[in-house]
Amino acid sequence: MDRKLIGVDLGGTTIKFAILTDAGEVQQKWSVETNILDEGSHIVPDIVESINHHIDLYNMNKDQFIGIGMGTPGTVDRENGTVVGAYNLNWKTTQHVKADIEAGTGIKFTMDNDANVAGLGERWKGAGENGTNVSFVTLGTGIGGGLIADGQLLHGIAGAAGEIGHVTVEPNGYLCTCGKRGCLEQYASATGVVHVARDMAEEFSGDSELKRQTDDGQDITSKLVFDLAKSGDTLAVRVVDKVCYYLGLALGNLANTLNPESIVIGGGVSAAGNYLLKQVDHYFQEFAFTTVRNSTSLKLARLGNDAGVIGAASLALSFN
Repeated sequence: MDRKLIGVDLGGTTIKFAILTDAGEVQQKWSVETNILDEGSHIVPDIVESINHHIDLYNMNKDQFIGIGMGTPGTVDRENGTVVGAYNLNWKTTQHVKADIEAGTGIKFTMDNDANVAGLGERWKGAGENGTNVSFVTLGTGIGGGLIADGQLLHGIAGAAGEIGHVTVEPNGYLCTCGKRGCLEQYASATGVVHVARDMAEEFSGDSELKRQTDDGQDITSKLVFDLAKSGDTLAVRVVDKVCYYLGLALGNLANTLNPESIVIGGGVSAAGNYLLKQVDHYFQEFAFTTVRNSTSLKLARLGNDAGVIGAASLALSFN
């Protein structure tokens, strides 16, 4: 009998699911809305119900499944199968996710932090090309990371390994939501790019569509900044250069510490593609020392929205 995996990517607005082969080939995908009402008490029952429903729908039986893996926001205790502090899910208290999902589905369950899981996905089936040393950085609303060193996902003593968004790139810089100043997240995430653009627009006096839109109080997005930079807008080009400088600095230091085969860049901001990659790499070359420069490469993520479910499913291979 073909052995299957289930991957679950739990987000604040949607829960994505996939059924995969044990070789990582996605066979079925679906999603449901995340119901965060009543302190998130509907989330786990909804996951259980959706998995059970789809196993029946596809005429499968539970014995076929090696296990369920899930990526989740918040602080994960992998051993006890609990999550705490996932505020975008309304989970303010400790959630006994593993016990509840195993009881509800009858299938073994394991989970990890969502950025770690996306990193595992890109490492297994994406740009990481199944390397044993791969660092993943996701540039979204915030910045997260997943670090695989010598084939092992790094967690750190409190589960905070890979929090590259909180690497200091500008001492005494912008105040971060974490409470300290100058974090990478405040400069190179989607919201960070906009912050940098607004500040630079104030001081800029030349001709620029970005400045006009900012001064008019229009809604500025990181996509707009990159699109304008690609078309040669002077201010936008300077904003992108500054953002890429901070990213190159952080990734250079990451590579000097871990020397991975590749650093894979994903998340919404990475949609700027090779335009972003080329400029970040320019600064990366400056900040990485010779051995690292010659052995670590920067790559764009390939899996898009599937990184989470594929990486989550790979967690369940530990049951095999």
